[in-house]
Amino acid sequence: MSPTVAAVDVTKLLSPSSKEPSIVDVPAMQFLMVDGVGNPNTSVTFQEAIQALYSLAYGAKFMLKKSGVEFSVSPLEALWGTARGFNPKQKAAWRWTAMIMLPDVVKSSVLDEVRSEALRKKPMPMLAKVRLETFHEGLSAEIMHIGPYSAEAPTIAVLHDFIKKQGHRLAGRHHEIYLGDPRRSAPERLRTVIRQPMRAR
Repeated sequence: MSPTVAAVDVTKLLSPSSKEPSIVDVPAMQFLMVDGVGNPNTSVTFQEAIQALYSLAYGAKFMLKKSGVEFSVSPLEALWGTARGFNPKQKAAWRWTAMIMLPDVVKSSVLDEVRSEALRKKPMPMLAKVRLETFHEGLSAEIMHIGPYSAEAPTIAVLHDFIKKQGHRLAGRHHEIYLGDPRRSAPERLRTVIRQPMRAR
């Protein structure tokens, strides 16, 4: 039987209540990350970024499986913001970072090999821009949003109000973790973890 990689236990981080926010301390984790600007609903670059991330993540998974190491590909995540913070209405100005968490067993050398192989099979404009980076979010508040992405505003407002009532301020970028697949799930059934880093005032 092939050994399974012992990864950071993120089960609790991916299952907050949808009724009220909770406080979490997010550990440092390794991610595939790629940056861009613009409305994700209309941006070709955003779609190309997602394609590049999954190509590398699954490529690494299958390559390491051949050597007896197995891991599951984590959900797609994204950091969102503008030059003045996060405004849900200013989608054209959004600066985003699309990302997928990888276990530490995946090294840069593995990704370089996977990237080269992927480019031989199909040109992907964003593939060269994907980086492997450690991201430490730290103290944060999060809540589960159930429903379409377009209806997140009230949930975000509840989260921000909770942070202020805790005597903290928003710090870092708005963070979303997509547990549902919009191609397969009805909009009202989509589940998205909404997380906001925070610091003491």
